[in-house]
Amino acid sequence: MKYDVIVAGAGPAGSAAARECAHLGLSVLCLEEHGTIGYPVQCAGLLSNAAFFECRVLSERSVFNKVTGARVISGAGSELLIDAKKTMGVVVDRGTLDREMAEAAADAGAEFRLRTALYDVRKNVVLTRGVNGHEEIGFDILIAADGPRSTVARLSGLERAQTYLAGIQVDMPGVCDPRYVRIYPDASPEFFGWVIPTGPGRIRVGMCGRSQVKERFSLFARKFGTSMTQFVTGTLPLGVMKRTYKDRTLFVGDAAGFPKPTSGGGIYTGVRSARHAAAVAAHACEQGRYDDTVLAGYERLWQEDFGRELEIGYRLFEMRQKMSVDDTDALVRALNTPSIVRTIEEYGDMDRPGAMIKKLLLNPAILRLVRPLMQAGLHSLF
Repeated sequence: MKYDVIVAGAGPAGSAAARECAHLGLSVLCLEEHGTIGYPVQCAGLLSNAAFFECRVLSERSVFNKVTGARVISGAGSELLIDAKKTMGVVVDRGTLDREMAEAAADAGAEFRLRTALYDVRKNVVLTRGVNGHEEIGFDILIAADGPRSTVARLSGLERAQTYLAGIQVDMPGVCDPRYVRIYPDASPEFFGWVIPTGPGRIRVGMCGRSQVKERFSLFARKFGTSMTQFVTGTLPLGVMKRTYKDRTLFVGDAAGFPKPTSGGGIYTGVRSARHAAAVAAHACEQGRYDDTVLAGYERLWQEDFGRELEIGYRLFEMRQKMSVDDTDALVRALNTPSIVRTIEEYGDMDRPGAMIKKLLLNPAILRLVRPLMQAGLHSLF
């Protein structure tokens, strides 16, 4: 049994890769270790308009809510309201979205096998165990979309993502303006906490961090209520692995460390990386060449697409590690001026923040605040 492409993982990146490969005429098998696509959920479910568009689903069945902006609230109580007064993002049910994407891939001709876990790779053969027992399945190209704890990445011996954060999230009853996501930068000293309106009388409360995440989350969530449902934990990889291809294998999405270090979102970069991987896989199969010289084209494609944005984002993440509660409060207050708010509303982009960051750094008040924190090398990127 042999396929042109095997995709490990049926999340958004995996399904996007499988669908594109099938569209390009390749035989595709997508392996998913869980029995249901889309579960367990390990995502806040907030997507930019662009990210939702990239998913290429034909309905809005997965959409719980649409948001126009965000309210940033510092630990000292300062607030910053950003409102584009038009839909900037959607809050989705990831289970429904993931299944729609997998259905589209299957309609394109990709084969899916659930309850089947990849546990080893030997040359151009994957070894699996699951619903069909132990199997050996051949491939020409393997696309690793198996998440932050990627088995394929571990087997490859490649250096992994630079940083791993732990995340906790719950759904609960709560009052929240449905137009705005709320961001609490001081809830977690390494990242931030969030409250996302998922519908009338419902909110999603979450946090990511490096240490004491469980304890900090308990204190944070208690502010919004005690009736919690759908308790979710997960891992967020930040900082792209140093090499995203090796030995007939291309790494996409969370497996490659592609989540955005500014927000933690990984669907936009994951799906776009999947399409670049599919294009290179099709080229390799057409040429009958699967060496690293050919596969290196994948890394060039994603670097040209969003590589600089991820680099800027990681420098911002490093700068965040140096910020105290007083620093974040001062920054929130400095940003809360009409001209700066207009700049953020005009140039703000959840997926590509580079242009907005450059504009903000031209403001003397902002530059004075962040200059002491810029040893991370952010200024060299502009």
